[in-house]
Amino acid sequence: MITLYTSPTPNGWKASIALEELGLPYRVHAINLSTQEQKEPWYLAINPNGRIPAMVDDEPLGGGEPLAVFESGAMLVYLAEKTGRLMPLDPVGRSRALQWLFFQVGGIGPMMGQANVFYRYAPEKIPFAIERYQKEGRRLLEVLDNRLAESAFLAGPDYGMADIATWSWTHTAGWSGISVEGLENLRRWHESIKDRPAVRRGKEIPYPVELPTEKAAEDFAKEARKMLV
Repeated sequence: MITLYTSPTPNGWKASIALEELGLPYRVHAINLSTQEQKEPWYLAINPNGRIPAMVDDEPLGGGEPLAVFESGAMLVYLAEKTGRLMPLDPVGRSRALQWLFFQVGGIGPMMGQANVFYRYAPEKIPFAIERYQKEGRRLLEVLDNRLAESAFLAGPDYGMADIATWSWTHTAGWSGISVEGLENLRRWHESIKDRPAVRRGKEIPYPVELPTEKAAEDFAKEARKMLV
Protein backbone atom coordinates (compact mmCIF):
# COMPACT_ATOMS: atom_id res chain seq x y z
CA MET A 1 0.00 0.00 0.00
CA ILE A 2 1.16 3.52 -0.83
CA THR A 3 0.20 6.50 1.31
CA LEU A 4 -0.07 9.73 -0.67
CA TYR A 5 0.27 13.02 1.17
CA THR A 6 -1.21 15.69 -1.04
CA SER A 7 -3.40 18.74 -1.66
CA PRO A 8 -5.41 19.79 -4.73
CA THR A 9 -2.66 21.64 -6.64
CA PRO A 10 -0.97 20.98 -9.99
CA ASN A 11 1.92 19.19 -8.29
CA GLY A 12 -0.49 17.19 -6.18
CA TRP A 13 -2.53 16.19 -9.23
CA LYS A 14 0.61 14.85 -10.91
CA ALA A 15 0.91 12.16 -8.25
CA SER A 16 -2.76 11.29 -7.86
CA ILE A 17 -3.36 11.07 -11.61
CA ALA A 18 -0.33 8.80 -12.01
CA LEU A 19 -1.54 6.51 -9.22
CA GLU A 20 -5.00 6.36 -10.77
CA GLU A 21 -3.59 5.62 -14.22
CA LEU A 22 -1.48 2.79 -12.80
CA GLY A 23 -4.29 1.35 -10.69
CA LEU A 24 -2.04 0.97 -7.66
CA PRO A 25 -3.71 0.66 -4.27
CA TYR A 26 -3.14 3.77 -2.19
CA ARG A 27 -4.56 5.71 0.72
CA VAL A 28 -4.75 9.49 0.86
CA HIS A 29 -3.73 11.85 3.63
CA ALA A 30 -4.96 15.33 2.70
CA ILE A 31 -2.47 17.97 3.82
CA ASN A 32 -3.99 21.21 5.09
CA LEU A 33 -1.83 23.91 3.55
CA SER A 34 -3.76 26.74 5.22
CA THR A 35 -2.63 25.51 8.67
CA GLN A 36 0.92 24.78 7.45
CA GLU A 37 0.54 21.08 8.19
CA GLN A 38 3.32 20.43 5.66
CA LYS A 39 5.76 22.17 8.05
CA GLU A 40 5.01 19.92 11.00
CA PRO A 41 7.87 17.68 12.21
CA TRP A 42 6.11 14.41 11.39
CA TYR A 43 5.71 15.50 7.76
CA LEU A 44 9.23 16.90 7.47
CA ALA A 45 10.46 13.42 8.35
CA ILE A 46 8.80 12.28 5.09
CA ASN A 47 9.57 15.34 3.00
CA PRO A 48 12.33 17.53 4.43
CA ASN A 49 11.41 20.27 1.95
CA GLY A 50 7.99 20.73 3.56
CA ARG A 51 6.01 20.72 0.33
CA ILE A 52 3.41 18.49 -1.25
CA PRO A 53 3.14 15.87 -2.61
CA ALA A 54 5.05 13.05 -0.97
CA MET A 55 4.37 9.37 -0.53
CA VAL A 56 5.42 6.36 1.51
CA ASP A 57 5.52 2.97 -0.21
CA ASP A 58 5.12 0.12 2.28
CA GLU A 59 6.34 -2.37 -0.34
CA PRO A 60 9.08 -0.53 -2.22
CA LEU A 61 10.67 -1.64 -5.42
CA GLY A 62 13.42 -4.09 -4.45
CA GLY A 63 11.93 -4.82 -1.02
CA GLY A 64 13.01 -3.58 2.35
CA GLU A 65 11.62 -1.04 4.77
CA PRO A 66 8.89 1.44 3.74
CA LEU A 67 10.31 4.09 1.44
CA ALA A 68 9.45 7.79 1.57
CA VAL A 69 9.61 9.59 -1.78
CA PHE A 70 9.29 13.35 -2.21
CA GLU A 71 9.48 15.72 -5.20
CA SER A 72 6.69 15.11 -7.71
CA GLY A 73 9.03 14.36 -10.62
CA ALA A 74 10.94 11.79 -8.59
CA MET A 75 7.65 10.26 -7.53
CA LEU A 76 6.55 9.81 -11.14
CA VAL A 77 9.86 8.19 -12.10
CA TYR A 78 9.64 5.89 -9.08
CA LEU A 79 6.10 4.80 -9.95
CA ALA A 80 7.06 4.19 -13.58
CA GLU A 81 10.02 2.05 -12.52
CA LYS A 82 7.95 0.17 -9.93
CA THR A 83 5.32 -0.80 -12.51
CA GLY A 84 7.21 -0.74 -15.82
CA ARG A 85 4.47 1.50 -17.23
CA LEU A 86 3.95 5.05 -18.48
CA MET A 87 7.62 5.44 -19.41
CA PRO A 88 9.48 3.68 -22.23
CA LEU A 89 11.83 0.89 -21.21
CA ASP A 90 14.30 1.34 -24.06
CA PRO A 91 17.17 3.78 -23.37
CA VAL A 92 16.32 6.25 -26.14
CA GLY A 93 12.62 6.37 -25.31
CA ARG A 94 13.35 6.64 -21.61
CA SER A 95 15.77 9.52 -22.20
CA ARG A 96 13.21 11.37 -24.29
CA ALA A 97 10.52 10.87 -21.63
CA LEU A 98 12.83 12.13 -18.89
CA GLN A 99 13.78 15.19 -20.94
CA TRP A 100 10.15 16.26 -21.26
CA LEU A 101 9.38 15.38 -17.66
CA PHE A 102 12.28 17.53 -16.45
CA PHE A 103 11.20 20.29 -18.85
CA GLN A 104 8.01 20.46 -16.83
CA VAL A 105 9.73 20.16 -13.45
CA GLY A 106 12.37 22.78 -14.22
CA GLY A 107 10.41 25.11 -16.50
CA ILE A 108 6.64 24.85 -16.80
CA GLY A 109 5.98 24.41 -13.09
CA PRO A 110 8.28 27.11 -11.72
CA MET A 111 7.39 29.71 -14.36
CA MET A 112 3.63 29.19 -14.12
CA GLY A 113 3.91 29.04 -10.34
CA GLN A 114 5.63 32.42 -10.24
CA ALA A 115 3.09 33.83 -12.70
CA ASN A 116 0.39 32.72 -10.26
CA VAL A 117 2.15 34.39 -7.34
CA PHE A 118 2.66 37.77 -8.99
CA TYR A 119 -0.53 37.86 -11.08
CA ARG A 120 -2.94 36.42 -8.52
CA TYR A 121 -1.58 36.23 -5.00
CA ALA A 122 0.91 39.04 -4.35
CA PRO A 123 -0.78 41.86 -2.41
CA GLU A 124 1.28 44.34 -4.41
CA LYS A 125 1.08 44.01 -8.19
CA ILE A 126 4.51 44.39 -9.82
CA PRO A 127 4.02 44.80 -13.60
CA PHE A 128 7.59 43.81 -14.46
CA ALA A 129 7.33 40.53 -12.55
CA ILE A 130 3.88 39.72 -13.94
CA GLU A 131 5.01 40.34 -17.52
CA ARG A 132 8.27 38.44 -16.99
CA TYR A 133 6.63 35.20 -15.85
CA GLN A 134 3.64 35.37 -18.15
CA LYS A 135 5.87 35.90 -21.19
CA GLU A 136 8.17 33.07 -20.19
CA GLY A 137 5.17 30.85 -19.47
CA ARG A 138 3.77 31.56 -22.92
CA ARG A 139 7.16 30.84 -24.51
CA LEU A 140 7.29 27.45 -22.81
CA LEU A 141 3.77 26.65 -24.01
CA GLU A 142 4.94 27.44 -27.53
CA VAL A 143 7.79 24.97 -27.08
CA LEU A 144 5.20 22.35 -26.14
CA ASP A 145 3.02 23.29 -29.09
CA ASN A 146 5.92 22.85 -31.49
CA ARG A 147 6.72 19.46 -30.01
CA LEU A 148 3.09 18.36 -30.23
CA ALA A 149 2.99 19.35 -33.89
CA GLU A 150 5.24 16.37 -34.57
CA SER A 151 4.19 13.93 -31.86
CA ALA A 152 0.88 12.77 -30.40
CA PHE A 153 2.32 12.99 -26.89
CA LEU A 154 5.40 14.63 -25.44
CA ALA A 155 7.70 11.61 -25.34
CA GLY A 156 6.40 10.00 -28.52
CA PRO A 157 3.28 8.19 -29.72
CA ASP A 158 2.25 6.97 -26.27
CA TYR A 159 0.80 8.82 -23.28
CA GLY A 160 3.09 8.78 -20.27
CA MET A 161 4.45 10.45 -17.16
CA ALA A 162 5.68 13.56 -19.00
CA ASP A 163 2.14 14.18 -20.23
CA ILE A 164 0.65 13.69 -16.77
CA ALA A 165 3.13 16.10 -15.20
CA THR A 166 2.77 18.76 -17.86
CA TRP A 167 -1.01 18.63 -18.28
CA SER A 168 -1.47 19.02 -14.53
CA TRP A 169 0.02 22.50 -14.88
CA THR A 170 -0.80 23.68 -18.38
CA HIS A 171 -4.54 23.13 -18.22
CA THR A 172 -4.62 25.93 -15.61
CA ALA A 173 -2.82 28.47 -17.85
CA GLY A 174 -5.75 30.87 -17.73
CA TRP A 175 -5.39 31.21 -13.96
CA SER A 176 -1.78 32.28 -14.56
CA GLY A 177 -2.97 34.87 -17.06
CA ILE A 178 -1.12 33.03 -19.84
CA SER A 179 -2.88 32.86 -23.20
CA VAL A 180 -3.10 29.62 -25.16
CA GLU A 181 -4.53 31.41 -28.19
CA GLY A 182 -3.28 29.92 -31.44
CA LEU A 183 -1.65 26.89 -29.82
CA GLU A 184 -3.79 24.34 -31.61
CA ASN A 185 -1.47 21.37 -31.07
CA LEU A 186 -1.46 22.06 -27.35
CA ARG A 187 -5.23 22.38 -27.40
CA ARG A 188 -5.59 19.02 -29.18
CA TRP A 189 -3.32 17.40 -26.62
CA HIS A 190 -5.23 18.96 -23.71
CA GLU A 191 -8.49 17.61 -25.08
CA SER A 192 -7.03 14.12 -25.52
CA ILE A 193 -6.05 13.98 -21.85
CA LYS A 194 -8.74 15.81 -19.88
CA ASP A 195 -11.47 13.20 -20.27
CA ARG A 196 -9.38 10.16 -19.42
CA PRO A 197 -11.18 8.44 -16.52
CA ALA A 198 -8.01 8.26 -14.42
CA VAL A 199 -7.34 11.97 -15.01
CA ARG A 200 -10.86 12.89 -13.89
CA ARG A 201 -10.50 10.73 -10.78
CA GLY A 202 -6.99 11.97 -9.99
CA LYS A 203 -8.08 15.61 -10.18
CA GLU A 204 -10.59 14.96 -7.41
CA ILE A 205 -7.88 13.76 -5.00
CA PRO A 206 -7.86 14.59 -2.13
CA TYR A 207 -11.09 16.46 -2.90
CA PRO A 208 -12.47 18.24 -5.97
CA VAL A 209 -11.78 21.94 -6.48
CA GLU A 210 -12.52 24.33 -9.29
CA LEU A 211 -10.63 27.51 -10.03
CA PRO A 212 -12.87 30.46 -9.21
CA THR A 213 -14.43 32.85 -11.69
CA GLU A 214 -12.73 36.20 -12.17
CA LYS A 215 -15.40 37.76 -9.94
CA ALA A 216 -14.42 35.50 -7.04
CA ALA A 217 -10.70 35.43 -7.79
CA GLU A 218 -9.64 38.11 -5.30
CA ASP A 219 -11.31 36.40 -2.35
CA PHE A 220 -9.67 33.13 -3.38
CA ALA A 221 -6.30 34.86 -3.68
CA LYS A 222 -6.58 36.35 -0.20
CA GLU A 223 -6.98 32.88 1.26
CA ALA A 224 -4.18 31.47 -0.89
CA ARG A 225 -1.74 34.12 0.39
CA LYS A 226 -1.80 32.42 3.78
CA MET A 227 -0.19 29.37 2.19
CA LEU A 228 2.70 31.19 0.49
CA VAL A 229 5.36 30.47 3.08
